[in-house]
Amino acid sequence: MAISGSKNAALAIIGAAMALDGPCIIYNLPQVRDVNLFLEVCADIGATVEKVAPHKVRIDPTTISSPEAISPKVSMLRGSYYLLGALQSRFGSCKVTMPGGCNLGVRPIDLHIKGFKALGSDVDIIYRNINGEEIWFRYDGGVALPGQGEPDSFTLDPAFIHCKNPTGKMKPASIFLDTVSVGATVNIMIAAVKADGITIIDNAAREPHIVDVANFLNTMGADIRGAGTETIRIKGKPYLPANKEYMIIPDQIEAGTYMMMAPLTGGDITVTNIIPTHMEPLSAKLQEMGVGIEEGEESIRVYTKPGQILQATSIKTMPYPGFPTDLQPQVTTLLSQAEGTSRVIETVWESRFGYVSELNKMGANIVISGRLAVITGGTELTGSRVRALDLRGGMAVTMAGLVARGETVVENTSVVERGYEEAIRKIRSLGGAIDRFEELTGRSR
Repeated sequence: MAISGSKNAALAIIGAAMALDGPCIIYNLPQVRDVNLFLEVCADIGATVEKVAPHKVRIDPTTISSPEAISPKVSMLRGSYYLLGALQSRFGSCKVTMPGGCNLGVRPIDLHIKGFKALGSDVDIIYRNINGEEIWFRYDGGVALPGQGEPDSFTLDPAFIHCKNPTGKMKPASIFLDTVSVGATVNIMIAAVKADGITIIDNAAREPHIVDVANFLNTMGADIRGAGTETIRIKGKPYLPANKEYMIIPDQIEAGTYMMMAPLTGGDITVTNIIPTHMEPLSAKLQEMGVGIEEGEESIRVYTKPGQILQATSIKTMPYPGFPTDLQPQVTTLLSQAEGTSRVIETVWESRFGYVSELNKMGANIVISGRLAVITGGTELTGSRVRALDLRGGMAVTMAGLVARGETVVENTSVVERGYEEAIRKIRSLGGAIDRFEELTGRSR
């Protein structure tokens, strides 16, 4: 099973490309809805975007004429917030529709804003009142955060974020992130890439796609050091010539998802086109459960040992190199079939257990208490009609359907297609009995 390019890296790299001063060619782009939508957003703001091949795109951001990204498309994906950093880097200001994405509870962008203010920008949160008029509130570190402090006459959610640097150019700064944030680390890195001096980000996120974004920008002419550690140093360059090619890293979340399908179904799966060190948090937990793991240079074989009964374990999601939150729903499905009681603690997102009610409909025995899930494993799952509530939770219930007795119907599968390239075809190639059904027409494909 060949793994596609990283969705999370692709979104960040496409955003970073908007700050360049020349064209670039990006390889290994995953063909997923979020990536394609973000490319459309970039084209809408004036970038020249050319799909050279299914997984290859040429982007020329020099045709962007305005620092505004205002459209319903922007609000449909979380990764659109990378335009905040890129457009400020390019123009010294930006106005961007509030980003969206999966509903995983409060997902504030206060650390992004803290970074932009340190780099010299004034930041306004723009609301719309009941008459559609724009009301501006200056962000001062504690007022007008998304979803907080709006008068009753405003809409529940802010409409736009407006950032403007009085000098028209970002200034260097030393920034300490109060909590580890992947999005803020990337956004500040992009915003600072042309600042006149050295910017330091302390307590930076260390995820593989942080390193990938830094490598991409360095390839295009930037000077970024320390990506993958807690401290990142960005020496600003006034001009990033680009005119280079870059290949995105493999998707560790897609790889981990298919790796877990092997022990879930009693199968034997080899994932290829991966970086095995990126998978170590998951591989270690699978070995604790008694699963067979064989690593190659760019592959991992995952198999069920003869007569092996999956063993319960405890998992706590953490920033990299800890166990990734984006694999938490899938591993919970796997643990529902393990012998004994498992515990999963979610430390990253406050509302990531929404999918559990769908798993329980199928016969899983999972009890939620705040950010803790207690899973009594070994229960037989039964096919049912369930709903994909978000990207990773949708894949979790799809995985449950592969091991459940009888037929499972998963509704709202479009959210799964946001982040998994050709999931139906890939699961079929592994032997899964799965089809996509258009309920209104009765046709399958």
